Amino acid sequence: MRDISFPYLPKDFIQTKEGLIFAVVDYQAHEGKVACFLRYVLNDGVWGKIGTESANQLLQQNYPKYCYKSVHVDAAFHAVKVSDIIKHHCPEQRLQDVLQREPQDKIEITLHKLIPILVHYGAERHNLGLTGSMLINQQNEKSDIDLVIYGREAFHKTRQAVGKALIDGVLAPLDMTLMMDNFNRRSAALSFDDFTWHESRKLNKAAIEGIKFDIGMVCLADEIECDQNQYKKQGMRTVKTTVIDDHRAFDFPAHYVVDDEMTPDVLSFTHTYVGQAKLGETIEVSGAVERNIATGKCRLIVGSSREAEGEYIKVCR
Repeated sequence: MRDISFPYLPKDFIQTKEGLIFAVVDYQAHEGKVACFLRYVLNDGVWGKIGTESANQLLQQNYPKYCYKSVHVDAAFHAVKVSDIIKHHCPEQRLQDVLQREPQDKIEITLHKLIPILVHYGAERHNLGLTGSMLINQQNEKSDIDLVIYGREAFHKTRQAVGKALIDGVLAPLDMTLMMDNFNRRSAALSFDDFTWHESRKLNKAAIEGIKFDIGMVCLADEIECDQNQYKKQGMRTVKTTVIDDHRAFDFPAHYVVDDEMTPDVLSFTHTYVGQAKLGETIEVSGAVERNIATGKCRLIVGSSREAEGEYIKVCR
């Protein structure tokens, strides 16, 4: 599953000697560095989660070597040299470790119940991993369970498992409180009603005993489509168009091929718009146009910044 020469995958965490933990965000190296984003900082022996603006400010002021401006995608994010990594947190190993011992808190007790349910309905345990706060044992009573599914086929089997368990009442859809919490975390450029409608049909999240869980896909090596082209931002665009290929809708980044001559490829780098639209649906998209320097072909990017303020994908209902 992992390339020995570059074993870092999205949803992994990497830790540095300065007491920083970054979430990996790309499958490929960027000038020998791991593309990532700072998520946790160690202060007085305690790990604390850090927001986007605070993360950028902290690195700019104290650790500028981890700030990175990509020429490849014309975007700023964080990047860490492999030699600066002191610990690599792998979701698949973490899940096995937690399941093989007695649970230590309410969230872990719930995880021990959730995995057998998913497996019963068709998920494959060997393709699952555990990310988010639980990957580094920093969960609390308000935490979600963030699962990783390795491989596109395995991911859709797990989605189907969630759907079947919801029908049978073994799992529950997100109630209003959990959905509102999800909405507030995402800072989506959609109304709450629009957000709820899109989220409710994705089958990539549900609740068990009042705790929300989420499943996210990481592609296998033969599923990754590495784009080595360089892109340049061309400004913002809003367009109404039709989805003509949705098979990479749950990838990271999510990729929709649309019936639009100027920007036939729509990519989303924010999880909010993963799985947002289906084949044949008419969508409205607002994002940043990027032009391929070599070919002149353009694409539309939703999530040109981490929060993707003012950028969205929504189905025209």
